[in-house]
Amino acid sequence: MVEKKTEPVQSSLFRDMLAIWGNPISAFQTGFAGLSRYTADFFISYLVSSQYFQRVERDRLLREDPLDSLDAYLGLLEDNIELITRSLNGSARAMETYLRNETGGYQDALQQALCNHDLSGMAEFGARQSRLMEQVAHGYPEAIAAIEPEYGFHFERGEHPLIDTTGRFELYRVIPSQPAVQTRMDAKPVLIIPPYVLGANILGFLPAEQRSYAHAFANQGVPTYIRVLKDIATTPDLQTMTAEDDARDTQRFCKAIQRAHGKPVTLNGYCQGGFNSLCNLLSGILDNLVDAFITCVSPMDGTRSQGLARFLARLPERFNDLAYGTKILPNGNRVADGRLMGWVYKLKSIEHEIPAAAFFNDLMMFARQTTNGPVPINKTAAALNYWLQNERNDLPLEITRVSFASYNISITADGTLPVRLFGEKLNLKRLQEKKLPWLICYGTNDDLVEKETALAPLDYIDAEVSPFPKGHVAIATSWSFPDSACALHTRFGDGNWRGPVRFHLDLDAQLEQPRRRTSKPQPATVAADADGSIDGQRRQKPVKKSAPKAVGNNPPAANPGIQQVRKKTVSKKATAAKGKAKPGASHARPAGRGKGKLS
Repeated sequence: MVEKKTEPVQSSLFRDMLAIWGNPISAFQTGFAGLSRYTADFFISYLVSSQYFQRVERDRLLREDPLDSLDAYLGLLEDNIELITRSLNGSARAMETYLRNETGGYQDALQQALCNHDLSGMAEFGARQSRLMEQVAHGYPEAIAAIEPEYGFHFERGEHPLIDTTGRFELYRVIPSQPAVQTRMDAKPVLIIPPYVLGANILGFLPAEQRSYAHAFANQGVPTYIRVLKDIATTPDLQTMTAEDDARDTQRFCKAIQRAHGKPVTLNGYCQGGFNSLCNLLSGILDNLVDAFITCVSPMDGTRSQGLARFLARLPERFNDLAYGTKILPNGNRVADGRLMGWVYKLKSIEHEIPAAAFFNDLMMFARQTTNGPVPINKTAAALNYWLQNERNDLPLEITRVSFASYNISITADGTLPVRLFGEKLNLKRLQEKKLPWLICYGTNDDLVEKETALAPLDYIDAEVSPFPKGHVAIATSWSFPDSACALHTRFGDGNWRGPVRFHLDLDAQLEQPRRRTSKPQPATVAADADGSIDGQRRQKPVKKSAPKAVGNNPPAANPGIQQVRKKTVSKKATAAKGKAKPGASHARPAGRGKGKLS
């Protein structure tokens, strides 16, 4: 009987001893493999950058004064030392935080082993570390790759109609992802302009999960259009396009959309697409086609970017040049390397983006889960990482110069942008003269396009402002979900701020007033709930003040009745809550680069 009791104890002890030694070794090997992958992703861009640097410097070193070159190289060395210091500090902090979080479990297991002579706790602690390393090194990359069929628009499937095309862009109409919703073809349309570098798919994030910026409009029955770049590697017209080409193509698409729906377009730019759209509007080429403007996390004056401005200020002026990020294509055309531009933003936040810090931060994300089995990977996290790893587009050089100018030259005291279109100056006050309603949305924790950068136009003109929690893409990912706290089709927060979809729907309701008073009711083309709402969101009631019906074939933008509605939309004083002004209210400021607090 004694032998029967002793044998299982000895076997269990033997297995625990094997686990105590085997699991840490397995965890180390797996963790090293995972860290190597993180490092490779980061340093590929470094190697590409070094190649461009050597190509440019081979010519410049022969032409520049040797003393000037020495001074520039010493400045670059100082900048590199600062980056190395920050990266080491960030790596050490991330590693320390992870180890501190795991220390409690190790102490409990060690106490159990010493006091109770039970090694199972040590074995389980080692098994946990092995599972976590396996998840980060292998499970996470597999989940990221597996999310590809669900991520983005997938225009190649033919679900979204191709409406028009130019030598540079394609125009698609976004079909609702909810089967019960039909597009109201007589409603006011919206044209979404995605950023060049980040691509369009981030705005069609996870349609099946109802986490998609574009589908947030389409699922409200809004005729929703998106302008998509062609493949720059195979499209010479895109490789050599200018800002004027961008404006002319946008004008063409707006004309096609207005013809289809009989109403002016709401132009909606996201990130860099917002600044390009602003330039197009200020040039006058979109007059009588666009009657409302929405920008989301768009850099309007990059010189106010605290993080990037600090990075550029430390960089010697000689190296603050697009030539160091220019790729030469096989046909001889030059484009800006989009992957390298994304890497520059990583350098700006090197303490968080260095491979070791990113690796341990991901480890901590999985370590927060208490399950003993494989940790389930959130689709949102997988899709975000798929976007970060795969969605970096090269840019036409002339378009890159527009962004480059906006980050190096401030808006002037009278509101003139640092770029020109068609040889003419672009002044912000033109929007106010045209009485164009403008909604500016920004992220309160956005470290890519900071609040000051997005709200720079408020120093010169009035605009409606809506602050969204979280960072740069939260509007397109978190808040596009219809049941979220800041859903885009609702009013939210202490300031009763309007989401971009709500802003657009309210404008559409105002345009509908004259027709409702002069025409017979038409059957609804969208599936409505029993209470008359659409997807649980009741349409805003029309205001009592009427406006004249459009006469003849005059476009709506030229209709005096609609001009009257616009005056109401763009009031110089935004509605404030009782007692004190709320963040996000309309701002009126004296012209110039005032540095007053942005509320």
